[in-house]
Amino acid sequence: MKPLILALLAAGHASAATWYVSPTGNDAASGAQDAPWLTFARAQDAAAPGDTIYFRGGRYAYTAAATACASRTAVVDAVTLNKSGQEGAPIRYWAYPGETPVFDFSAIKDDCRVKGINASASWLHLKGLEITGAPQQPENRLNHESWGLWIKGSHNIFEQLNTHHNMGPGVFIADGSHNLVLNSDSHHNYDPYTSNGAGQSADGFGAHIKPNQPGNVFRGCRAWANTDDGFDLIKAYSPVTIENSWAWQHGYLPGTSTPLAAGNGNGIKAGGYGGVYVANGVKHTVRFSVAFNNKAAGFYANHHPLAIDFFNNTAFGNGADYDMRGIAPDGGPASFGLLRNNIGRTIRNAAGADQAHNSWTLPLTVGDADFDSVSAEGWDAPRQPDGSLPVLRSYHPRPGSALIGLGAFAAAVQEKK
Repeated sequence: MKPLILALLAAGHASAATWYVSPTGNDAASGAQDAPWLTFARAQDAAAPGDTIYFRGGRYAYTAAATACASRTAVVDAVTLNKSGQEGAPIRYWAYPGETPVFDFSAIKDDCRVKGINASASWLHLKGLEITGAPQQPENRLNHESWGLWIKGSHNIFEQLNTHHNMGPGVFIADGSHNLVLNSDSHHNYDPYTSNGAGQSADGFGAHIKPNQPGNVFRGCRAWANTDDGFDLIKAYSPVTIENSWAWQHGYLPGTSTPLAAGNGNGIKAGGYGGVYVANGVKHTVRFSVAFNNKAAGFYANHHPLAIDFFNNTAFGNGADYDMRGIAPDGGPASFGLLRNNIGRTIRNAAGADQAHNSWTLPLTVGDADFDSVSAEGWDAPRQPDGSLPVLRSYHPRPGSALIGLGAFAAAVQEKK
């Protein structure tokens, strides 16, 4: 029955429209390629399931949120995406091919928390957009972070986004299921005015979702030079997968090696519930990913109450490459984790974890000569034309190395139990 339903949907949207938006457009225009609109809001008003809206390159500067702050601790949106597409007919908000639309929220002076783009709808596909400048106000120290992109819908794709220099997380999944964040970057986010300390809340990517919201995935993403963590799954009550992703240089003032006291500084913080035991914690999966030069841990369990899956990851130059600190039902310390085929040199709090066929559990010593290169340069290089990660030789096990089959660059998962 389902193929028939999808066929009927496709037929119903055979006349899907294509619209255009430009920084020099006019919302009173027709939305045609030669008469583009000016704003995201006007495009959403016209969009129907199956439609594609192309944003031409240039800067879309916002000076105020869509609504006024009800209080100094309220939350407002600059862009609200609350119209959903349908299965088989998403609404596509795409960069025009070869151009970069930049959504700049840095001039907003609303005296409360700001969501740059609030995607509360479902069946959306955002692609090729740059998101920057979600602000905090220096005279307001009552709040935590603002957000570049806030997600609370389901079945969305967020592809080839570049989120940076926001005063809070670049991409944050607050709730919803089956969202895919694909081939996206989040970097140089810093929250200097957060109430519990400068740098405490500016993650690259976060997912803090409620129970019964499965299927959220970060794939092919890069996080670097954020003041808190690269990826943060604290208080996520539904399973999340992080795969083929890179995280480096977190916990420092962006662009420097100056550590921030409040910035946690983990590459991939893969769980936890605020340092307390919960009975309904869930298993997350982190695989084929790389974390290096982070102030704290490369891969961190963060007091998680059960084992997280860590498969085929590579870590180097972190405060600890892997830290499996867990929490027992009585609140006491524990260590959990299922670790297979990982590469690293410094391991903490892993005595109780299920570990096998990792570089540190095998009878070998990892050295620089085991890799084609050990360079920390070039990880932020331009992506390939299809948006996939750049091709590097750093930390690929060299031919003949005993590390072949381990780490993020192994040919396939080898979960040897």
